[in-house]
Amino acid sequence: MTRLSARELIDLVLDEDSWSSWDSPPSREGISEAYAAELAAAEERSGVDESVLTGEARMHGRRIAVLVGEFGFLAGSIGRAAADRIVAGIERATREGLPLVAAPVSGGTRMQEGTPAFVQMVRISAAVAAHRTAGLPYLVYLRHPTTGGVMASWGSLGHVTVAEPGALVGFLGPRVYEALYDRPFPAGVQTAENLYARGIIDAVLPPEEIAAILDRALTTLMAAREGVDAVPDPGHEDVPDVDTWECVTRSRRPDRPGVRRLLRYAASDVVPLNGTGQGESDPGLLIALARFGEAPCVFLGQDRRGQTTDHPLGPEALREARRGMRLASELGLPLVTVIDTQGAALSADAENGGLAGEIARSLADLVTLDAPTLCLMLGEGNGGGALALLPADRVVAAQHAWLSPLPPEGASAIVHRDLDHAAEMARAQQVRALDLHRRGIVDRVVAEKPDAADEPEAFCRRVGAVLEHELSTLLAAGPGSPEERARRYV
Repeated sequence: MTRLSARELIDLVLDEDSWSSWDSPPSREGISEAYAAELAAAEERSGVDESVLTGEARMHGRRIAVLVGEFGFLAGSIGRAAADRIVAGIERATREGLPLVAAPVSGGTRMQEGTPAFVQMVRISAAVAAHRTAGLPYLVYLRHPTTGGVMASWGSLGHVTVAEPGALVGFLGPRVYEALYDRPFPAGVQTAENLYARGIIDAVLPPEEIAAILDRALTTLMAAREGVDAVPDPGHEDVPDVDTWECVTRSRRPDRPGVRRLLRYAASDVVPLNGTGQGESDPGLLIALARFGEAPCVFLGQDRRGQTTDHPLGPEALREARRGMRLASELGLPLVTVIDTQGAALSADAENGGLAGEIARSLADLVTLDAPTLCLMLGEGNGGGALALLPADRVVAAQHAWLSPLPPEGASAIVHRDLDHAAEMARAQQVRALDLHRRGIVDRVVAEKPDAADEPEAFCRRVGAVLEHELSTLLAAGPGSPEERARRYV
């Protein structure tokens, strides 16, 4: 595959004539004559003086800090001078409050320097961690190849991580593996596409497309948290007192709008994320950066389209949700959770995957999260998988949404030993949005006219207007305390 040089990538992705280098000549003190000759030859071949360039530029008019690897300089390997440059660049970006975009390409640690170069991974990771702790975005574009200590430090710490199509991306280089074990590394593992399928990276895009997605991400990540104009309350409409079982059956209509149509009709600057970043993903949960009006958020939605009888919501979905919770906390963004599930998986795999523990940790994380939180009950709300996304500063529910410890049929089986009393159990258990509103668990109910499935676009826009108002109010108020969040369930 064609590999762009650092300068070619800069010219392609960043605004024309906006690049300003932060680099000074690297120190070459205390090195051997042979190594000095290698460095001089690498500089002559590549046209750059080290394996990484740092600086600032504009991308779609936005000022950003940039780290770009150069594979032509000793295979992009990282020695002490390169590490000094990387750390200085990250620290300057942090001081100046700039979002940081990194585009590594590297075979890893520079073998000519050995362990003193190897341990630079610690310094680099610490600098990235400090940048993230300061609430500043760190976005990564993995190029072909990115391996070794680079992948295991600044290549794997992005809030959003995108990779080049076909890129070799992994920890242990395949040539090293073959030399050590006398057999080739399994094909198809260390590829950008496999990492995406495994929920380790968020997207696979060619270089000419990354500016657009990174700009959309930064539009949300860098949106104002303070001084956001209050959005007028769209008003509370009368909600008819529809029978509980009618609500349950309407919520189960296959044509009922879910989170994808909600985002399509009501949100902007949507950037889907993918998986936990740690090798797991679940199609039953959608995680994204998005804005409702001018209000930014991290969006976690149970996706009815991705939940099937063969693949119900599993513990991986809640681990993915908890990634979103960490993003919201770290970046100071409001968190929106959406409940719409037939229930979490009841299976040996779910038990082996620690489903109960993930529900408990999700509840604990949401109650204590140091970011504003908003829950939308959109449809079905069965069991612990639904409850895991409920705790919030504000709770909004669609008229026919509901929440119960089990499907009404399951409750009937336990109490009556049949399925015939499901409707009766649903009424007795007070599962409806209206019932929860009367108890103070839900703050407001959004009308369906008469059913969201019959007016999907209008319904989604109505919900979006409520979310925009609620988010603008939460941005002004800030996160509630754990005590305030728990008090609504007394």
